[in-house]
Amino acid sequence: MIWNKEQECMSRSQLEELQLERLKWATNRVYNKVSHYRAKFDQLGILPADIKSLDDLKRLPFTTKEDLRTNYPFGLFAVPQKEVVRVHASSGTTGRPVVVGYTATDLNTWTDLTARMVTMAGVSSEDVAQVAFNYGLFTGGFGLHYGLERAGALVVPASGGNTERQIMLMRDFGTTVLISTPSYSLYIAEVIEKMGIDISSLKLKIGLFGGEPWTEEMRREIETKLKITATDNYGLSEVMGPGVAGECVFKCGHHIAEDHFIIETIDPETGEVLEPGQEGELVFTSLTKEAFPVIRFRTKDISCITQEPCKCGRTTARMRKVVGRTDDMLIIRGVNVFPSQIESVLMDIEGIGPHYVINIHRRNHLDELEVVVELTREDLLEPYSKLEEFSGYIRQKLHNVLSINVKLKIVQPGTLERSSGKAKRVFDYRNL
Repeated sequence: MIWNKEQECMSRSQLEELQLERLKWATNRVYNKVSHYRAKFDQLGILPADIKSLDDLKRLPFTTKEDLRTNYPFGLFAVPQKEVVRVHASSGTTGRPVVVGYTATDLNTWTDLTARMVTMAGVSSEDVAQVAFNYGLFTGGFGLHYGLERAGALVVPASGGNTERQIMLMRDFGTTVLISTPSYSLYIAEVIEKMGIDISSLKLKIGLFGGEPWTEEMRREIETKLKITATDNYGLSEVMGPGVAGECVFKCGHHIAEDHFIIETIDPETGEVLEPGQEGELVFTSLTKEAFPVIRFRTKDISCITQEPCKCGRTTARMRKVVGRTDDMLIIRGVNVFPSQIESVLMDIEGIGPHYVINIHRRNHLDELEVVVELTREDLLEPYSKLEEFSGYIRQKLHNVLSINVKLKIVQPGTLERSSGKAKRVFDYRNL
């Protein structure tokens, strides 16, 4: 089942001709409408007219997360604010989010590409799709919601959490498609078992998962416990959100919407463009976005791409599931968390020392973030009621910045290991 055969099955030569036409449009747009890009182009001595082939893309400057932070909140928008009809945001390292905007045309494109992605996974107008992503500034909930609607599915906007209610809705509404993080789907499976519900009594058949890294071993466990086909999807707010790429029913790589995005892999150290099949950092250039176009955005995600046609009939390039990142960002239950965010919170709290440890575990199939902090004075340990109150205050401050609950452990002064070199703060025990 293919959503748009003309766009998803065109020949490589047709696709590259379309990409070049749209790349010229995109470079003209950013040069004339975004001062940040104009300055970068001028610094390199490049004009949009110099883009005469797709090979010229490598002459253009990279865009980084730091560029997005520097231009917070609307400095990279290519349209007047009155033409922006929605904004979304993702986490930034200082607690300041990365803000992205959409025109009405952008939203229509996004919806269409997400419909394309869910169709790849086997969703049709016969399905009841339950969205268990959080709705809000995070792109996942709304992105999947509107794409599923366009694909004709009956959408249940359940949002995240309240697991027993999720299961009640699945049973009562006849949910056939579950949209969530992979770890949450396993927790749902566990609660279903605890409730004594026979999984075969539910109508679930497809899982659309994203928001966090997951292994093939986890996929198999999800498929066994929920008796579904579990597919992965890839998207990031800076590029668009979900719909950038996704797996088809054959699960042999993520099909990239190449008519709307050019993907490159680069050596993360040198920036050199790599050949298809070589592992490197993924870089995306948007070709059709109006409000928030990006040129060569460095994702810091590590993968590789292939241009081999898929047995599903699609001819667009595919990317392997992301195997890691070049930076230290943690993904906890679909939320981006940076150690520097945690440090900035702790350093502003009187009574907490500069030494801390971050532990990440996976318990009951869900990620758990533990922060171990050290007090500056012994007397802060007593009385117990005051310590509990202080602990609650710290957890709330962390939640305000991270948007997730944190397990907190307070230890005595001098407890945590010191280091004369680079301190190791993060210990990830999830075996991702």
